[in-house]
Amino acid sequence: MSVQTISVIVAYGSTKHSITLTSQEDGTGPTVKDLSDALNEATGVPPASQKLIFKGKSLKDMEASLSSCGIKEGCKLMMIGKRNSPEEEAELKKLKEIEKSVEQTAKKLETVDVELTGLKNGFLAKDLQAEALSKLDHRVKIAAEQFMKILEQIDALTIPENFTDCRAKKKGLVKTVQDFLAQCDRIEACISDHLSKIQSKSLALAE
Repeated sequence: MSVQTISVIVAYGSTKHSITLTSQEDGTGPTVKDLSDALNEATGVPPASQKLIFKGKSLKDMEASLSSCGIKEGCKLMMIGKRNSPEEEAELKKLKEIEKSVEQTAKKLETVDVELTGLKNGFLAKDLQAEALSKLDHRVKIAAEQFMKILEQIDALTIPENFTDCRAKKKGLVKTVQDFLAQCDRIEACISDHLSKIQSKSLALAE
């Protein structure tokens, strides 16, 4: 599958930016979001603050392909938007670092979930399951503690009212961490349930 590229000219203020985008791995053409991300890199204007205009119309559907919007090679567009202040960029950087911690902890939780599914499907001898489940439970508790610490870190950030991009990212991060904490609770409940089933079977066999 050949990789296709498209170059467009985007006017922002008195500057014109030549942006070149490539088609995605599945062969679909670049989207409005791809263009928005590239403009963020080129101009420092965050996607949330951008307004992209082509032939007098605002491009609002971020998932739409450029070709479906009628944008072809060499087309000219206009962007309106305001860069974040250096102070807001500094806060955004802190939030991005916290986001990395969330992703790392989420991967650990995902591994536990996969191993638990394997246990439930009988991939381990019955006499070894109780010990394995206890270890998984310990790992879930560690992940939950890490997520709680991350929430405290986010909460400790004082972001001014006018830092809209930052406030939106902070709100989104809090929601993501809360969802992962709820997942920790679900996995812990699942482990507890499976442990009690094993123990009740062991008792039945003993009798």
